[in-house]
Amino acid sequence: MSVASAADLEPTQPHADGGPGRTGVTVHRASALWVLIAGIIGLAAAATLTIEKIEILINPAYVPSCSINPVLSCGSVMITPQASVFGFPNPLIGIAGFAVVVTTGVLAVAKVRLPQWYWVGMSVGTALGVAFVHWLIFQSLYRIGALCPYCMVVWSVTIPLFVVVTSIALRPLAGNTVLRWIYQWRWSLVALWFTAIILMILMRFWNYWSTLI
Repeated sequence: MSVASAADLEPTQPHADGGPGRTGVTVHRASALWVLIAGIIGLAAAATLTIEKIEILINPAYVPSCSINPVLSCGSVMITPQASVFGFPNPLIGIAGFAVVVTTGVLAVAKVRLPQWYWVGMSVGTALGVAFVHWLIFQSLYRIGALCPYCMVVWSVTIPLFVVVTSIALRPLAGNTVLRWIYQWRWSLVALWFTAIILMILMRFWNYWSTLI
């Protein structure tokens, strides 16, 4: 359990260098680093997926580097309609989204105090990302029947990124009892979240996993 300190939950303060009336949010270094690292990892995974998709378009016989076995198979996922749900490869969304996350992380690490509305917008954006990720998880498990390792990297960083960004965005409301409880138990909730996803994967492909034991 991560216990919230007074410093973690302090209200937004005026920007020391921003002139009269300007405010911003100071992000703690650990949160700022996580936003930056998550953005870099997500951007790298999305870029790699895009390159692999281009290779498949050039050569339909190409076997992606992340096609490891019948279950962990990027190639099986990339050729499905779900991989281009908006009419273009899904990784392009990741490149655009994670580029914003990386930029935000750099600014946060540099202690640039971004306005509260910006973090609220980031929270909404990451929430949409989490919703899309869970749709893709459902499609991969119960419609396509295969998992894309690089996609799973994106899943793994998007969920905790949402938690961290939302914690920053809701800081002014930290006096609310429910929000304070959620903040204090946020990493335990993330652990349960990942545990549920892992169990779903184990159960869905148990017939294959059991042959490896």
